[in-house]
Amino acid sequence: MNKILIALVDDHNLFRKGLIKLINMGDTQQRYHILFEADNGNQLKEKMRTPPFPDIILMDIDMPEVDGFEAVEWLQRTHSDVKVLVMTMLESETAILRMLRMGVKGYIHKDIEVEELTAALESIAANGFYYSDAASEVLHQNLNGLDRSNNTAIHLSENEREFIKWVATDMTYQQIADKMNLSVKTIDGYREALFRKLGVRTRVTLALYAVKHGLVEL
Repeated sequence: MNKILIALVDDHNLFRKGLIKLINMGDTQQRYHILFEADNGNQLKEKMRTPPFPDIILMDIDMPEVDGFEAVEWLQRTHSDVKVLVMTMLESETAILRMLRMGVKGYIHKDIEVEELTAALESIAANGFYYSDAASEVLHQNLNGLDRSNNTAIHLSENEREFIKWVATDMTYQQIADKMNLSVKTIDGYREALFRKLGVRTRVTLALYAVKHGLVEL
């Protein structure tokens, strides 16, 4: 079984070393390999010049030179298949929502137990996302606001419901099309129709809708 490659991006060397120990403590099946460490977004860019590339990046936000927001934005343009788990001291609603809108797959606090860190890595590897309790609360509040902004009931077809369930995983749209025995063009049509129905613009928000309405578990 191929190991899951992990990169750590944080400007505190001692924290990175401690994080490596926590990852190894929870890695009872030896599934993970630390590919590299970086002090900030600039170092990350340098280390991402050539493969192998990480499967998951644990990313801080508050870093010098190039912070987490700018680094994530760059990753979405250049390595959109890499999953980003934000690990930070910031738990403000603004920071959480900004990162999620940028496409990160998870958001957790640095003050974390080894069990939750292990659960976060396993969930992102298997399901494509993981959010701490604080981040989940912000998401649910914002989804409640989304529901209140729609005065009419939203009807989803069975195919749309199945599609939105798969959107909440790390499957590509091509893989979703194969899973549903449909063409990519049809899948694109479902996506655009759901964007209009729900008043959203990103795959992340579609996934959050699926979580809130019980199509998948957070």
